[in-house]
Amino acid sequence: MTGRLVVTAVAVLASTAAAASAPGASSPTLEQLVGARLVVGMDGTSPTPALLRRIRLGQVGGVILMGRNVRTAPQVRALTASLRSAAKAGRNPLLVMTDQEGGTVRRFRWAPPAASAEEMGRLGETAIRRRARNTATALERLGIDVDLAPVADVPGVPGSFVAAQRRGFSAIPARAAKDVTAFAAGLLDGGVAPALKHFPGLGLATASTDDAAVRIDASAAALAPGLQPYRRAIAAGVAPLVMVANAAYAAYGGQPAAWLPSVPALLRRLGFAGVTITDALEPLATTHGVTLERAALRAARAGVDFLLFVGSEQSTERVFASLLADARAGRLTRPSLEVSAARIEELAATYAG
Repeated sequence: MTGRLVVTAVAVLASTAAAASAPGASSPTLEQLVGARLVVGMDGTSPTPALLRRIRLGQVGGVILMGRNVRTAPQVRALTASLRSAAKAGRNPLLVMTDQEGGTVRRFRWAPPAASAEEMGRLGETAIRRRARNTATALERLGIDVDLAPVADVPGVPGSFVAAQRRGFSAIPARAAKDVTAFAAGLLDGGVAPALKHFPGLGLATASTDDAAVRIDASAAALAPGLQPYRRAIAAGVAPLVMVANAAYAAYGGQPAAWLPSVPALLRRLGFAGVTITDALEPLATTHGVTLERAALRAARAGVDFLLFVGSEQSTERVFASLLADARAGRLTRPSLEVSAARIEELAATYAG
């Protein structure tokens, strides 16, 4: 699968427009456009009939596998095969995702990389790329399309939670940029799409956004070194997805990045033409005292393409219904939905199994 390319947004939109204008083609419904943006969690170790039905109806664009969904390799293969079967009979393409960073963040304990990003950062780019390729090979055999990795955060303060968790490759921005690019390239070598995270960087955070409402008061100049891994990976053509952080940045507007149009806009100015995805929205909603539905709407209106949920299936059914009502009421415009759906469709055409 080496050589997969990240297409430009113009090409994505052009191909979608051409498909829509083809004989017999029909425009996607609002249900499909809203559903394409949702990446949802599963409740158990096999898909429920309700989830499979939602996939067939086009109410889901991706499924993320967490630790609670994983027992053995044969079980995971059966699980992803069921998801694929539903998607083939459905109205939207489907991407199956997971977090397989290395070290302590591995959903499949039998699969590489066993080493953390910090440990891999001592090995050099060639070794990092090889380990990432081996990771992708293992994931692809399980039916996984997207690895929500590598972590592109550059630890920059004492007490950085990224350093404490050993999830950053290096505290030297230029070195981190090389290592992140190598890991992303290795995943692509093995046929799995990487997702760099957490833009615009959590290297100055001293707490996890999963546990607290994190605010980073640094200036744009102080944040700039943390953008180096994104710049390098985008320039190298190995960044099909980027995850937007849940932290708030004073330099970009003071609200959580996932809710600020200025943050996806900054990413586009760096040359990124791929798919953006939120970090898990449940912690963002909880730490900021808003409903999950409200958190999702704000991220969608900010221009983030994929909305990521790791909680219960029932909660994401409610989110879908709420976002569909928002679309029908004009709070989410059809053109904005179509732009995101076009990017997602092109990504799925390249990577969905």
